[in-house]
Amino acid sequence: MAEIYGIKDLTFDFQALLKLQDALRDGEWTITVTVWQDKEIIKVEPGHVDVCYGLAVDIGTTTCVGYLCDLSTGKVINTESMMNPQVPYGEDVMSRITYAMSNPEGLKTMQDAIITGLNEIINKVVSEVKNNGANPGFAIDDLTIVFNTAMHHIFLGLNPVYIGRSPFIPAVQRSLDIKARDLGLMINPGAFIHVLPIEAGFVGADNVGVLIAQEQYFQDEMVLIIDIGTNGELLLGNRDRVCSTSCATGPAFEGAQIKFGMRAAPGAIEKVRIDPVTKEPQYKVIGKADWHTHIEGKINAKGICGSAIIDVVAEMFKAGIIDKTGKFVMTLDTNRVRKNIDGKPEYVLAWAEETSINADITVTQGDVRALQLAKGALYTGAKLMMQKMGVEKLDRVELAGAFGSHIDREASLTLGMFPDVPIDKVVVVGNAAGDGARMALLNRKKRLEADERARWVEFVEIATEPAFEKEFMQAMHIPHMKEKFPNLKKMLEEQNAPVASGIKG
Repeated sequence: MAEIYGIKDLTFDFQALLKLQDALRDGEWTITVTVWQDKEIIKVEPGHVDVCYGLAVDIGTTTCVGYLCDLSTGKVINTESMMNPQVPYGEDVMSRITYAMSNPEGLKTMQDAIITGLNEIINKVVSEVKNNGANPGFAIDDLTIVFNTAMHHIFLGLNPVYIGRSPFIPAVQRSLDIKARDLGLMINPGAFIHVLPIEAGFVGADNVGVLIAQEQYFQDEMVLIIDIGTNGELLLGNRDRVCSTSCATGPAFEGAQIKFGMRAAPGAIEKVRIDPVTKEPQYKVIGKADWHTHIEGKINAKGICGSAIIDVVAEMFKAGIIDKTGKFVMTLDTNRVRKNIDGKPEYVLAWAEETSINADITVTQGDVRALQLAKGALYTGAKLMMQKMGVEKLDRVELAGAFGSHIDREASLTLGMFPDVPIDKVVVVGNAAGDGARMALLNRKKRLEADERARWVEFVEIATEPAFEKEFMQAMHIPHMKEKFPNLKKMLEEQNAPVASGIKG
């Protein structure tokens, strides 16, 4: 290795060393060795093997996704996702921290759940890949992973209790390289798991992934990046300065805690529009190509995913079905707006005969409130960071998240998920945290960049800001109780939406 490749002072993973003798003979004295970071031989295989795989993983509070990459070409070979198996122990970060505190085996139970879940992703993502190992994942020789701080601690078996208490100090913030076998991951046992660094108690490696993917620190424009999920994380700044914060949005954006909410899977309603005059909806269902109405009969809709709940609440506001406080208007001449069996208002998005669940799919007052809480938290986080940095207006807003590529820009602006900005300056960037994990997998410099920038970013704890409660209550309104939204007003006027007159310009 030293003579041909100039790599000196290599160490040898012991499990790989045990395979050396057999590999030499099986390969007729020709072997392929996999070297990690020019430091250690982590795999020995007989013969000539020219393909090497890596896995980039984004573990969200609600959803986990893995991207299998060819390390030679950088191409994504396969992608697999699943619901985070920790969800039964709590739908949000604080619920899981509480579960770890109140149950003696709680931390171990949740760690085992996510390790088992990640191994399921590994098995699925490599199902069509040829390998020379005893397990399918043996073909994977490198793995990078991002997650929020609570998921980081639980995955590693670190006590998350202290990040749930002031001053919210994590056990470790720097990046880590850990052997796969030490975590029980079913890939090459000698491979290293690279855990990206975390920024603060509630701003994790996923936010660092977003940061290195979008490279805000190289831009002149003042950019707000919102990573939308159960735990919303925000970045604000440019090449001069970048601040970050987090806010507990809850799982509404991902379809959870919604009466008919579900994951973005076949049968889920994913896009909605409502006629402002008749109040009749049209919707798109995952797995179906066209827009649908009740006239067409059975569409086999099962529920509502996160992108659709954003759409439908924005459309209900534009159609005058709910007012700016989120309250239903019960005097409308339509059978779509009614009171349910509990006497609470709801909007019928799909009649029972259109669904595969033999029940009307509705949007309830509780669903609207859940979304208001989530969007209010995001707006408040952005506004308080702008005040902290002395920023009066934004040049661009970037929407990220596991389902970020499905978010409707106009709906998000209509709801007031972020301060007013021209609609053409709202950019949907998709799963930027996952993009960052892939970049770190494929580029050694990006790992160093992540370490450097994670320490450079300034963390703002918005929950302790004196103005937080007041700002949050005002941000619950659609789009806001007091702030001006001239760009939104102009957009709605161009659409002849009656609600435009009530929006401050």
